[in-house]
Amino acid sequence: MTVRVRIRRPVFFLMVVVISSATLITPSLSDPRTSQAALICTNHTASAAARSSFVANFLSAMDAVTPQITARQYARVVVTGGSNPDNASAVYAFGQCMKDLSKADCDMCFATCKTQILKCLPFQKATRGGRNFLDGCYLRYDEYEFFGEALSQDDRVICSDQEFAGNTTAFTENTKNLVKKLSTEAPRNDGFLVGSVEAGNSSVYGLGQCWEFVNKSSCEKCLLNARKTINSCIPKQEGRVLNSGCYMRYSISRFYNNSGTDAAGGGGGHLAVILAVVSSAVAFVMILASIIFFGKRKILQRRKVRRQLGALATTIRRSSLNFKYETLERATNYFSDANKLGQGGSGSVFKGVLPDGRSVAVKRLFFNTRQWVDQFFNEVNLISGLEHKNLVKLLGCSVTGPESLLVYEYVPNKSLHHYLSDNANAKLLSWNIRYKIIMGTAEGLAYLHEESQLRIIHRDIKLSNILLDEEYAAKIADFGLARLFPEDKTHISTGIAGTLGYMAPEYLVRGRLTEKADIFSFGVLLIEVITGRRNSSRSEDPISTLQEVWNLYTSNRLLEAIDPILEGNFPMEKATRVLQIGLLCAQASAELRPAISMVVKMLVDDSPIPSPTQPPFLNSSMQIALAARMKANSRHGTSTQSSDNNTTITVIEPR
Repeated sequence: MTVRVRIRRPVFFLMVVVISSATLITPSLSDPRTSQAALICTNHTASAAARSSFVANFLSAMDAVTPQITARQYARVVVTGGSNPDNASAVYAFGQCMKDLSKADCDMCFATCKTQILKCLPFQKATRGGRNFLDGCYLRYDEYEFFGEALSQDDRVICSDQEFAGNTTAFTENTKNLVKKLSTEAPRNDGFLVGSVEAGNSSVYGLGQCWEFVNKSSCEKCLLNARKTINSCIPKQEGRVLNSGCYMRYSISRFYNNSGTDAAGGGGGHLAVILAVVSSAVAFVMILASIIFFGKRKILQRRKVRRQLGALATTIRRSSLNFKYETLERATNYFSDANKLGQGGSGSVFKGVLPDGRSVAVKRLFFNTRQWVDQFFNEVNLISGLEHKNLVKLLGCSVTGPESLLVYEYVPNKSLHHYLSDNANAKLLSWNIRYKIIMGTAEGLAYLHEESQLRIIHRDIKLSNILLDEEYAAKIADFGLARLFPEDKTHISTGIAGTLGYMAPEYLVRGRLTEKADIFSFGVLLIEVITGRRNSSRSEDPISTLQEVWNLYTSNRLLEAIDPILEGNFPMEKATRVLQIGLLCAQASAELRPAISMVVKMLVDDSPIPSPTQPPFLNSSMQIALAARMKANSRHGTSTQSSDNNTTITVIEPR
C-alpha cells in the first residue's frame, strides 16, 4: 500500500510503504542489542521480615520469567509466597523482547537483562522495584500489580549527547513525521512498528512498541505520550522514551531488525513502515534495488556458513575424530529418551554403546549460525588434543548427518550436583571422597592453566560440570565456554559467559578474564563440597554460604561449616585448612588469589598458608544478589553429562 502526502517542499512526496516484516529489508548478521538504555530502581520502605520474604519471591519470579521468554518472547509472573495475593512480599514481574528480534537474539538479550537488573538489589533495605531497558528487551519487577499501567512517575526520556550534524530543519521535520507515524500506527498493528525516513543526510530510523500487558487504548495513550516526550530530544542524534507501558526510539542509525527474518514476534504478523522523502518513481527503483541487494547479501552469508561447515567436515573426516552419524545413531538407540542423560542450552546428551563395546556420551547439538561454527570448531580443535586423568576426554564428532554430534568418554557416576542437591546422595560422599574430588579438580585446572601446551581458561567450573568416574575421581566437563589465553596477555577483555554465583567479580563487572576467574569458581566449588551446601542464601537468613563460611572463619568456628552429614568423620585440622584454602581462592581481589599450582601444593602439604581477605559478597552488594540468585535455581538442577544449569548465561562476544 502506498499513500502519498504532499509536503511543503516542491516536487518531492512523503511516501509511506507498509510491508510485512517477513520480507523486511534486513542485513543477515545477528544483533541481540544488549546495550543498556537505562536501569531504574525504585525505593519503598518495608520491614525486615517482609524484606526477607520479598527477596525469596523475587528470586522465584526471576526464575519463572525465563521459560516464558523462551516460549513466547514475553513473560508475566506473579509470586505471592502465600495464600494472600496482596501480602507485602508479593512480587510482580514482566519481561519482553522487541518484536523484531530473532528468538536466539531474544534469549541472548534477556539473559543479559536478567543479570543486570540484579543491580537494583531487592536485598537492600529500601529497594522494592526495578526496570531494566536494553535496546532489544525489557524486564521489570515491582511490589504491586503494574500490569495494564501505561504511564508512571518513573518514566524516562533518554537523549544522546550529540547534536545532529546535518540539516537540522530537515532532520527535525523527518523525525517528527516518523514518531507521529509510529505512535498512530503501532497500536493498530499489534502494538509494534519500525520505520524510517530516507532522506540522504537527514535520514532517521525508529521503533515503537507497547508491552503485551497493555490494551489498545492504553497503548495509544502511552505512545502518544512518548511522541510528545521524545520531541524534547530533537535534534539530538538519538532519543528513547522508556514508559511503563511502551518504548519508543529514533536514531540516525538503522538499529532494528538486525537478525534476519526469524522475528521473535512471529514474522509476518507484524508490519513495518518506511517513509522516504524521494519521488515515487525513484522510491520504487530504490526499494527494488535494496531488496535485490540485501537478498543477495543474505544468500552469500548462508553460502559462507555452508563453506565453513564444509571445510570443518572435510577436516574432521580426514582425522581420527570422525564418527559416522549412523554409527552414533544406532549406538544411542536412535537417541531414545531411555538413553538420555540430560539437556543443556546447546543440546541434549545421550548414553551410547559403540560397536566395539565402549560406552560413550553423545551430545546432540542445535545449530544454524556462523557463531555455532566458530564455537564448534573451537571446541574440537582446542579440547580434542587435551588428555588428563581429570578432564573428560573428547573422543570425536560427526558433522555429516542432519545434526552435529560430539562424542565424549562416558562417566558413570554423574555430577557433583547430583550428590550435593540431595541428602541421601550426599551420604555417599565420605570425607576421603570429597577430598579426592577437590584434589582431582585442582589438578585438572592446573593442567589447563599451566601444564598443557595451550593455556586454557574453562570459564564454567561448577558442581554440574564436575563428573565422577567409577572410583569417584573428578573429571572436568563441558568446555563449550573455554578460552585460549595467549601467553603474552595479562588478561582478555570479553563478554560475560558463565554461571551466576561462580563468576569472579572483576570478570562479571568489567569482563576482565584471567585464569584467576577459574580460581574463584574453584574456591566456591571447594566450599560447596566441604559444607554440602550450594553457594546460595536461605530464605530465613538471606546470606550466601560463602559469606556464612567467612563469618565462621573470622570467629574461629570453621568446624561448624563442615557438612553435618559427615557426622564428625573427618580430620578436623585438615578440614578447616581446606576451607581456608577455599576462602583464599574466593577472595575479592584477583591478585590475592593463589595460582592453581600453589593451591595443589597447599592441599597436599601442611605448610603455613596465608590468611584470606573478605570474599566479594561482603563488600559488593551485586555479588550478594548474584549468589542469592542461586537459591531457587539449585532446586531445579538435573543430573547430566553436559552443562545444563539454568543459571548459565552467555553474552555475545566480539570476534
